[in-house]
Amino acid sequence: SPVMSQQESRTGDARSDALADAIDRHFGGSEYETQVGYGEVTLVVPSERLLETARILRDHGDFLFEQLIDVCGVDYAAYGRSEWETEDASSTGFGRGVDRDLAIADDDPKRFASVYQLLSVTHNRRIRMKVYLDGGQPMVDSVVDIWSSANWFEREAFDLFGILYSGHSDLRRILTDYGFVGHPFRKDFPISGQVEMRY
Repeated sequence: SPVMSQQESRTGDARSDALADAIDRHFGGSEYETQVGYGEVTLVVPSERLLETARILRDHGDFLFEQLIDVCGVDYAAYGRSEWETEDASSTGFGRGVDRDLAIADDDPKRFASVYQLLSVTHNRRIRMKVYLDGGQPMVDSVVDIWSSANWFEREAFDLFGILYSGHSDLRRILTDYGFVGHPFRKDFPISGQVEMRY
């Protein structure tokens, strides 16, 4: 493949290219992975380096991501499997959601992810930071001490996905009812729920 000249860019957006270059300079080691697509930059961070990386992204002059816009969980169970190919789906789509035999490995080291959307007001750009988590016990350090806005977002990811944020001072459910059993956004959560409700 031809080598890109300096006038060509990898994304077509000068700000995204500058950010990707800065990421390569600071986090170019084999532990990190940079993904660039659709004008967006994603930095995949090892869980044990999350706090260190977050502080650099917040404080270093090349980044200055002062604001945490969102934290969310992702369940990658069955990601990329044929059950999600729409050409083979029934016309109603009902069978795919109910009549499926979903084999999920609890020990998958990349079953879950905690995803952080960051904004630099100073440089007028965004970045996505992603940390993959173990399927057996998804746990990662809390970033509340770095960005206080993470408080309720981490509680939501805990409530819906069961992701534990170590060091969070008030990690309790925020959307589901008192005594709710399970985590409803997990792919293996039964559609009918765990407990029969009557109204």
